[in-house]
Amino acid sequence: MREDSNDYRRVFLSGVPLLDTRAPIEFAKGAFPGAVNLPLLSDAEREAVGTCYKTQGQDAAIALGHKLVSGRTKAERVAAWADFARAHPEGYLYCFRGGLRSRISQQWLEETAGIRYPRVVGGYKAMRGYLLRELERAVDECRFVVLSGLTGTGKTDLLRELDNGIDLEAHARHRGSSFGQHAGAQPVQIDFDNSLAIDFLKKRAGGQEGFVLEDEGRHIGSCSLPLALYQGMPGYPVVWLEDAMDSRVSRILRDYVVDLRAEFVAMHGEDVGFERFADRLRRSLGRIVRRLGDERHRRVGALMEAALEAQRRSGGVELHRLWIERLLVDYYDPMYAYQRQSKAPRIEFAGTRGAVLEYLRRRSFAP
Repeated sequence: MREDSNDYRRVFLSGVPLLDTRAPIEFAKGAFPGAVNLPLLSDAEREAVGTCYKTQGQDAAIALGHKLVSGRTKAERVAAWADFARAHPEGYLYCFRGGLRSRISQQWLEETAGIRYPRVVGGYKAMRGYLLRELERAVDECRFVVLSGLTGTGKTDLLRELDNGIDLEAHARHRGSSFGQHAGAQPVQIDFDNSLAIDFLKKRAGGQEGFVLEDEGRHIGSCSLPLALYQGMPGYPVVWLEDAMDSRVSRILRDYVVDLRAEFVAMHGEDVGFERFADRLRRSLGRIVRRLGDERHRRVGALMEAALEAQRRSGGVELHRLWIERLLVDYYDPMYAYQRQSKAPRIEFAGTRGAVLEYLRRRSFAP
């Protein structure tokens, strides 16, 4: 049998499958990428056992747990664990602290299914603590460059071509603007932190100690950057990405119209999906009405409605270019022009995609 492990670094670097035996409510509050929740106790059972523990002590709580999870319920849960263990013989199981729940799961697996399956010592709490420390170390010890530029210049696309790029928006599942929300939900903050920490851990293990980040505010949708990283951004050197208006409009059209509609249609079907996509665009525009101004909001809104109606009738998307360009000219470009001016002393290079990509690939991150 493989031994229980407290080598959290190896667990995360190897990406081994993880069986999370915590209750669903615990899992929903935060988990690790790719972990599968097959709980020992349901939410209601966990609450009952916890109440019993507080009022009658550990022995009574354990007895109640065995009573609640017995017979067919126990057999079904052990069978699910056994299926996971057979499918993932290299994996591990864990509970919150690596204690009673994970040991009981191990014991039942061996007694019922003949499978000796290792656990992570210290459980979720210890692994989460390890990742938070690694995230702090990365921000403190590594060197960073901020990739900036006007909206639609393809910063995220370029970042994904770099071995040392950290795609904050991918971890947040949000494109970072008023229009940046995907059809699906964002991760909870803990999941965002865990995913980001593992990204740093793997890239640093591969020899990277200098990273390129996209220019972001403190919040990417509902996810918040680690405070130390956000506080460090005003001091990092900047590389400015440039592109022509037509290319920028085409890129935004792809991301915020073509791809977003496809996401909603995949989730809800053609008709409902399109209407939810259209409502998302309207609400995204509504979020900036105060900064855009009533008159400009009305003009952009009218162009958007005409484009949506044409798309609904024929599937064509070209009319969307009109409101996208108007929004860039009237709203985003003036805002970013001001930001470029404020960042000017830190801009070490500016250019179009090919030049910026070559510069960042060649750039030394040595101290």
